[in-house]
Amino acid sequence: MAKKVTKKVVKKAPAKKAATKKVAVKKVAPPAKKKTVAKKVSVKKTLAKKAPVKKAAKKKAPAKKILKTSILARVDVGFGNSLYVRGEGAGLSWDKGAIMENISPYEWSFTTTAAKGTVAFKFLINDELWSTGDDLVVEAGGTSISTPSF
Repeated sequence: MAKKVTKKVVKKAPAKKAATKKVAVKKVAPPAKKKTVAKKVSVKKTLAKKAPVKKAAKKKAPAKKILKTSILARVDVGFGNSLYVRGEGAGLSWDKGAIMENISPYEWSFTTTAAKGTVAFKFLINDELWSTGDDLVVEAGGTSISTPSF
């Protein structure tokens, strides 16, 4: 026969927990800042230092004023034709004419800044047909308005 094995169940008593004491936690404030005492400092009066004297820049000679000389002609030269001016001074030549700008149907203009003195001139249609009469003159920086005839 077989033996019955019986196990004895032994109940263990629950383990006792050690008693703990609740302690209130104190918040620690940061260390207090030390107060600094401002010291009174005696102010020494010193003479104001003068700024170093800068040498005056050399004055440049005043720039030469650029004079604008204008020659205007009020004339109808016909459709398809151009008006030229020849002369002496301001870059003009008696051998070859400078074309004038047509600013309106009956007005022609030649403007220069190259004039240094008196400018003598005469008009030509298509740099071939000379205007009648004497040479015309204008001073540097001046304006001449003419009505030439051919």
